[in-house]
Formats: sequence, C-alpha cells, structure tokens
Amino acid sequence: MANRITVSICGEEYTLLAEENPSYMQKVAALVDAKMSEIMSAGRVSRMDAAVLAAANMADEMLKQQGSTENLRRQLKGYLDDANKAKSELSECKREIFKLQQQLEKKRKDD
Repeated sequence: MANRITVSICGEEYTLLAEENPSYMQKVAALVDAKMSEIMSAGRVSRMDAAVLAAANMADEMLKQQGSTENLRRQLKGYLDDANKAKSELSECKREIFKLQQQLEKKRKDD
C-alpha cells in the first residue's frame, strides 16, 4: 500500500506517493531540499536549474556508491573463495593426518 506524504522542497509543497514509510520519504525530501538549497545559495540559479544540478550531483554520488559497492562485492567474493579454498585444504590435511595415523598404528602393531 502506497503512503501519501506532503513534503516541502525549496519552499514548495509536494505530495509524494511511495511504498516506503513516511519518515524515510521525509529524509529523501530533506536531502533534495538541502542539495537544492546548497546549489541555490552558491549563486544565482533558478529553482529548475538547481533541481537539475541537484539531480546530477545525486546521480553522480549514486553511481560512485554503486561502483564502491561492486568493488566490495568483488572483494567479499574473493574472501569467500579464499575461505572455501582454505576449508578444502583443511579437510585434505585432516584426511592426510588420519591416513598417517592409520599407517602409524599399523606400523606399531607390526613391530
């Protein structure tokens, strides 16, 4: 069920419909408002231009975060592969130890 919430961005009221909870949508609106206000305070920029620049800045941040996330996923996969390799090596070592113990016991019995 979609939640309806009215937010203020750069002095304008907007009604948003979203599946997310209202507090989350307030955070989204506050972020957009802050970005637009920051851009507008830096120079004489129209609200429309500020919205476009804020969207571009936020898209840039999102793409950088996605790249960072993908890098972390690759690192995690590498760590998991290393852990699985170590686990296999440990199992092989345990089998080898068991085999050597069996041989030692057999040798002791034969002596």
